[in-house]
This record gives sequence, C-alpha cells and structure tokens, in this order.
Amino acid sequence: MSTQEAVIHRFDSRDPDLIHDHLAASYGTRLRIEAGDGPYRLRHHRVDLGAVRLDDTAHSGDLRIDAEPLGTLVVCETVTARVSRTCAGAEHRFTPGDTFLAAPPERAHSVRWQVGAVAVCVLDLGLLARATGTATPLRFDVLTAAPPHLARHWRTTVAYLREAVLANPEAAGQPLVTGAAIRMVAAAAATAFGGAAGLAATGEDRRDAGVATVRRAVAFMEEHAHEDIGAADIAAAARVSPRAVQLAFRTHLDITPMAHLRGIRLYRAHQDLLRADPERETVARIAHRWGFVSHSRFTARYRATFGVPPSRTLHT
Repeated sequence: MSTQEAVIHRFDSRDPDLIHDHLAASYGTRLRIEAGDGPYRLRHHRVDLGAVRLDDTAHSGDLRIDAEPLGTLVVCETVTARVSRTCAGAEHRFTPGDTFLAAPPERAHSVRWQVGAVAVCVLDLGLLARATGTATPLRFDVLTAAPPHLARHWRTTVAYLREAVLANPEAAGQPLVTGAAIRMVAAAAATAFGGAAGLAATGEDRRDAGVATVRRAVAFMEEHAHEDIGAADIAAAARVSPRAVQLAFRTHLDITPMAHLRGIRLYRAHQDLLRADPERETVARIAHRWGFVSHSRFTARYRATFGVPPSRTLHT
C-alpha cells in the first residue's frame, strides 16, 4: 500500500458560498446546504494521508445538508454537536460521543448539523478492501451508532494514528509506520460498520493452507520487508486468500503472517544497528525505519530476541 506524507489543509470562513464549495470539494460529492437564520462560521482542519483523511470540523449555526452518494466511507464522531441524519427513509439522531457513518457509500442522505464540533475520518473504499483482504466486498450499511465497545475501539485506533504516529515527526516520516497505522484504522472501521462477508474460512482455504503457501509468503516477506506491505499483499503473493495464509502460518509455524513479518523486520533493524554510526543514528530512528513505533516495546522485543538492549548493539 502506498502512503503519502501528511498534508495539512485549513479552512475558516463565514461566506456561505465558499463554505458550500469547500465542503463539496472536500467530500467529493454534490451538496445542497441551507443555514439557519443569521450569519455562521465554519472551521475545517484536515490531515490528508491519501487513502485516509482526518477532519476536525466545527460551525456556529444550524446547517441542513442534502448530499449525493459519497463514494467513500465517512466515519463521524460527534464531539460537541448534535446531528440527525436521514438515509434510506430512516432518521437517526446522534449526540456527543456517538460514532456513526455519514451514510453507506452508495446512498444519498440528508443531515441536520446543529452548532458544535464533529470529528470525521474519510477512508477510500480501495483501502478498506486491501486492509481487510476479503474476497467478497464488505457492505457498510449500518445506520445506527456503533455499540460502545466498538466506538471505543474506533476512537482508540484513530487516536493512535493521530498521537503516536502523526504527532511524532520521526515516526510519521516512515512509510512502514504510517502504513501499518492506516491499515489499523481501516480494520477498525470494517469491524465497527462492515458486514462479515468473506471472513470465514472455506474448504478451499483449508486446502491451500499448506507448506508451499508458507514458503511463497515467507519469500515475499523477505524480499519486500522494507516496503509497506500488509496481509492482503502477502496473500496475493502466495496466490491464496488471506484466510488461507493465516491458517497456513498457524498450522505450520504457530504464528501469524504479520508477526512473522515483524520478526524479519526486527532482524533487519538488528543488522542496521550493527552497521550504524552511533554519532549519526539513534535506536529510535532505526526502529521507526522498520515499522516499530513504541521505543519501549521495541527495546523489550529486541532484548528478548538478541539478549541485549538495542542501545548496546548500536554503541558496540
């Protein structure tokens, strides 16, 4: 999966025409907007990562928006605003703390957005397909708010992307780190709002879960460990389904494919530490280069594998 460096966009206006054009361009669809009586102001802050966009939006009025199908998955969290959404003939109301879909990607909808702030995450459908690796496309047709436990999981995952990755310039500049975090966000969206199509193992998956599949998958990981690859990429290289790869690794190696990939990357980080000049390199920079965000977890895993902390290897 290719990722781009974060691009920041800021918008702040009281002009209704500019607000309409900005929202239509930001969400890629045709809109009709009506505002309540009196002037209003809209502020919109976007972090654009390509396949994922993180928005913080607030306004001071009472907006009514009619939107054509978005063609993307738009996950909303009401921060201080109250929102009512009508889609497929049903109206649902959301209060601060609720997490919900703006609408299924292929459906038009209407929204009444009362004064306040909403956090929004826009995900490309192609990203969701690659991240989940399902043979059958997921159906994102849940119109109600996510259950509390799934909403918490969603918020925690997005917070990880925002705070642990994007707020750390050194980590944010590493494709392996940002790519893994983006896939986590896509998987959280699929868990909260996607159907279960294509997730169960089939007889063909079990037949494909052989040693040859493991060999093809491992060879691909060894060659591409420095690239931003995920479970769907590994399965495609092994010429089987993601579920078959999972079964093959569990059966023959008692590990998941992604855990095996992390082991390869840990060894590559070890090699870099052995070769590095401690006057120019740091443990954190090398760890981030190989997709490890948490310094403490990297150190613990490194020590468990190689018997010494990574700082000792770097300075030996």
